[in-house]
Amino acid sequence: MSILDKFSLTGRIALVTAGAGPLFGSSLSEGLAEAGAKVIVASRSLERNLRFAEKLTKRGYDVHGMQLDIRNSESIEKLHSQIIKTFGRLDILVNSARPQVGGGFETQTNDDWMESAKGDMVGLLAICRAFLPDMVTNQRGSIINISSIYGVVANDPTLYEGTDMKPSPTYNFVKAGMINFTRHIANYYGKKGIRANCISPGGYLENQAEPFLKNYCKRVPIGRMLDNEDIKGAVVFLASDASSYVTGVNLMVDGGFTTL
Repeated sequence: MSILDKFSLTGRIALVTAGAGPLFGSSLSEGLAEAGAKVIVASRSLERNLRFAEKLTKRGYDVHGMQLDIRNSESIEKLHSQIIKTFGRLDILVNSARPQVGGGFETQTNDDWMESAKGDMVGLLAICRAFLPDMVTNQRGSIINISSIYGVVANDPTLYEGTDMKPSPTYNFVKAGMINFTRHIANYYGKKGIRANCISPGGYLENQAEPFLKNYCKRVPIGRMLDNEDIKGAVVFLASDASSYVTGVNLMVDGGFTTL
């Protein structure tokens, strides 16, 4: 098998939570589909997922839309049953859903933190628990969790000067925990054929205020923010046999942000 063959995902079944989303989700889904995987995109908006799936299907890819509320255990179990019944197994689980709570440190309440925990912590645990037994049975599985640079370093307050943007402390908290949770899964399930890794993206270009864009691009070594194409290679690598000896890793896709 050539090295290029090892990057192929032909015949693999992949689930991307929030996989039709305007941020990382849609890019992750496209990358996996372009590498040959059969991709399921799932989030609360079934209509959006179906539209996105249809768009990629017209391009010749095998993509399916389903419904999921990552904060609801019944919804997770329903999706699990639907996928196993329809496809027989799941090979790749990409957790990119990120239900966020707005506000800064001074304004976020205890209830805000509990609401964030429902999806970013409890939901992550629940969806891994749902699919891991099937992966263990098949002795193969790749779990990829989408963390953030802010799971590794603290927010740089100078980036927000001249804007009304307020960095969320819950975001730092859950993204840092996700990285170590990934290591736990990697260690616990490694001998059962399961690999677990993280991707920690840098700032994603999404119509931020001009002062923020200027400050961020000045700080990051590559000189720009992350775009749709930048994350595809990372997710295909971690999902494929090209990374068969890689587990427990937090792969920084940040343009060098965390090197400073």
